[in-house]
Order: sequence, then C-alpha cells, then structure tokens
Amino acid sequence: MSHERGIISTADRQRGIVRFGLPAIQVLIFVAVLIAGVGPLLWLLKSGVSTSQDILSGPMQLWPSGIQLKNIPDAWNRVQIGAYLGNTAFIAIGSMLATLFVCTTGAFVLSILRPKWGPVVTGAVLATLFLPGVISLVPLYMTILKLPLLGISLQNTFWAVWLPQAAGAFNVLIMKRYFDSIPRELIEAARIDGAGNVRMFTALILPLSKPIVGVVALLTVIGSWKDYLWPLLVLPDPSLQPISVALPRVAKTTEISLQMSGLFLAVLIPVVLFLLFQKQFLRGVGMSGGIKE
Repeated sequence: MSHERGIISTADRQRGIVRFGLPAIQVLIFVAVLIAGVGPLLWLLKSGVSTSQDILSGPMQLWPSGIQLKNIPDAWNRVQIGAYLGNTAFIAIGSMLATLFVCTTGAFVLSILRPKWGPVVTGAVLATLFLPGVISLVPLYMTILKLPLLGISLQNTFWAVWLPQAAGAFNVLIMKRYFDSIPRELIEAARIDGAGNVRMFTALILPLSKPIVGVVALLTVIGSWKDYLWPLLVLPDPSLQPISVALPRVAKTTEISLQMSGLFLAVLIPVVLFLLFQKQFLRGVGMSGGIKE
C-alpha cells in the first residue's frame, strides 16, 4: 500500500525533536501571521479611543489618559464620517451592480452564445489587462469631462465612478471562465425546452453562478471602498466624496485622535463584510475553476 509522503516523513515525525519542535514552529508562525494581520487593526482601534497627546507621546502605550470613547461619536458628527461613509457605501453598491451587469452579460455572450466575433472580443478584453492603468487615466478622465456624442460632463456625479468601474476586463474574463465550465448539455436542454436567451440567462446561468457572482461582488465592493485616485479626480465636490478621499482632506484641520477614529470606522466595514461572507468567498474561489458534472 502506497502512502503520500510530505516534506517530513512519518518516521521523522516520531523523533522527539520533530514531534515537539514542529508544533512549536507552527504556533510561532501562526502568532506572527496573527500579529501581522490583526495587529494594525488593534492598534488603530486603540488609537481611535485615545487622546491626541497619548498617540503622539506613547503610540504603543495603553491609554495613559484613559479610554476616550467619545472620539467615535465626535468623529461621526464633527468630521462627518457618517456622511462620507454613506457616500462610500452608495458608490460601492452602485459599482457592484454596474460591474455585475456588465461582466455577467458580457461573459454570457462570449461563453454561452459564442458569436463568430467572440474570440476577437475576448482577445481584445484580455489585451487590456497588459496595459497599466495610468495609461488610460487621462483619456478616461477626458471622456468623463465630455462624453462622446452626448457632449455632457459626468464630473461630480456618481456615474463617473460607476461606469469605469463596471468595465473591468478581469471580472469579465473570470466570469467567462466560470460560464465555460457549465456543462453544455444543460444549455442544450434549456434550448430544447424552448428557453430564450433572457430566460436561460436569468433562470439557468445566474443560479448556477452564485459562488463566482458573490466573489466578484465582494471584490468590487472592497476595491471600490479603498479606491482613492479616481474618486479624487471625478468628485471634487466635498459633499460627494467617499471616505478614502475625505479623510486626507480633513486631516489638516482635524485632531489626530478623531482621524484615527475615522480610519478605524472606514476599515471596519470591509473587514466585517469579509468575515461575514468569507465562506461564500472561499467557496467561490475554490469553484472558479469549474463545475462538476
């Protein structure tokens, strides 16, 4: 009977130094990863409920002047963190819906309908991944300032953020790959039953693609939540700016303790979203390579 062999054999594991040393090394690595991942969040929380003097004089000390819980409501009201978080959530949800619409419909055409010009479009979409984003920044910005044919400006509107976010080549290609893995027998059976393209898309393809749709939605929300440069360019109006743009702007006139509270609130929401949906996220990543027949 053959057994799988790893880096450390079964015989080596029976040795005392390996039997006790390996778990100790694993624990140390786990603690190091935990500190690297959770440590900054805990420090941000500590700083968010500390005084400005404590942050500057003793950044690693635990509240020499006591816990300042009032920092969080002060940041919410005085710095208008709540309004900026509302803008950020609205931008993120709009970007998610626009992205899902574009990538699912585009992948459906390229993978399920398979027109003759499909490979050309797929190659063109793939080619855009090799272009640095900074190259298209100026042309895209000029397009937002004056839309072709319509001649209107989208600046200071959320559409200026939603539309460019929706046209992401990576999301289209990863969705297309998932659609490619759906058995063609199911598609042909749906056609035989008289299902049209719209019904096939809504009643067959989308229900089978819930894991990858969830992954794309979560990645889009997190990416939109932390985006800085593009919202800074197209949303110069402070009342429309997301938290990522507003915090650096108000930092010049805000106490550092309130800044830390605002940063903690801004970071907390995407972390909570990932923790709540990590099962669906990891499942979608694991299934992105295909569907078992």
